[in-house]
Amino acid sequence: VRFANGKLQRPDSLCFTVYRNRDTAHPRKKHHRIVVSETERLCYVGHNFGSEVMKCNSLCRYFIGVLDKNSRQMEVYNAEIFNMQPLLSGERLVPMTSCPSRPAPGRFCHGKSLKFSQRPRLWSEQWVLCSPGCTECFKVCLCPVQMDLCIEAFGTSKQKRALSSRRMNAVGDDVVSTAVTKAAANVIDAKGVTALVQDVAQDDVQNISAFLPPCHEDADRPEHVYKFGDILSPAEYEALRVPAATLASITTEELAKRAEERSHCSFVLEELKFLPTDEKSRDHKARCLWFLDTLIKFSHMKVIKKKHPMGPDCPHIINRKLLKNFSSLTYNDGSIQNLISASMKAKITAYVIALALHINNFQTDLTVLQNDMKLQESRILDIAKALRLRVSKAKAGPGLENEQNHKVGTLSLPLPTQKAPEGQRKRRKIN
Repeated sequence: VRFANGKLQRPDSLCFTVYRNRDTAHPRKKHHRIVVSETERLCYVGHNFGSEVMKCNSLCRYFIGVLDKNSRQMEVYNAEIFNMQPLLSGERLVPMTSCPSRPAPGRFCHGKSLKFSQRPRLWSEQWVLCSPGCTECFKVCLCPVQMDLCIEAFGTSKQKRALSSRRMNAVGDDVVSTAVTKAAANVIDAKGVTALVQDVAQDDVQNISAFLPPCHEDADRPEHVYKFGDILSPAEYEALRVPAATLASITTEELAKRAEERSHCSFVLEELKFLPTDEKSRDHKARCLWFLDTLIKFSHMKVIKKKHPMGPDCPHIINRKLLKNFSSLTYNDGSIQNLISASMKAKITAYVIALALHINNFQTDLTVLQNDMKLQESRILDIAKALRLRVSKAKAGPGLENEQNHKVGTLSLPLPTQKAPEGQRKRRKIN
């Protein structure tokens, strides 16, 4: 193990307990482990699952050797690194002096439900001790004072703000008014109003920003803000040469037939009318349009049960990219399936917009993409603003059925400052 907030000076002074998941039939949960270590001041917890798990365990294997001093031989065992973090929720594990369900030696200890609501974020599941012969059970007891001390020392900014708010509510109204006025003046003087507004906006867009393509804010040209290589790698781009050849050589009659059959989305059908005459540029645009059309079709799926969801014509490397980057794994009816969740659909939408910007000289009709992806206007506008686009109104093109005002997104430098989505901003009720 390693500790997130320092190094261990006396390893022999700590006692570690390992818990495993009771669901041994689940293909993933049976490998889940929780390591708990308690000191006089804090309780530390580490786990090998979840969003905050260390990636080094999946990239390589670790071993530990135990040397027998008598035989001078070493036995090698598989090892796993756990990142121990202080338990910030104020709950700590203490041994029970008596347990009615204490097992006999050689059997697993009776499991208690461990619920940790804050970092490290663990699931509320049933866990049992890994080591046989255990003679103690554990329960969770609350310690508000210790919780406050942990938040002051290791808590996030949001936790510290909540702690300060709770403490101020315990005093009189006049004291609160004076303290808040003074604190606000100090913060504004020290940080400035502009920086405070940006901090609030950053908190609100943090969730959606996790699903955006890599943004290079220091770019000197629009095409370098969202680089084409971050959307399609060279190997993936080369794999699109064969399937996109049919789009590059499409005739007017074939295009009219595909439009009647609705074989492609409206955005792709409209762009196919304006393919460049230059062979290299025509091939490049055809590849981009084929991949964009595939992304939109993939976003309409809900549960993916096939290994090749886009059919045999889709290259294997593209199928693998879709399943790995734009779907999430779920466990259902005894099998693992790929699911297009709401967050994954937001990620697909962001990559579709970024690719459409490269196709259309960094200006694209968001309303057409919204209709193709079957999204609400507020949703696609939130994603476009998170991509730092400037949104304006424009008349629909001559080939489009809808003649209403369309929303057009433009990527230009300098990039506008990020703003929080208007429909998702949370406000606290003040009594």
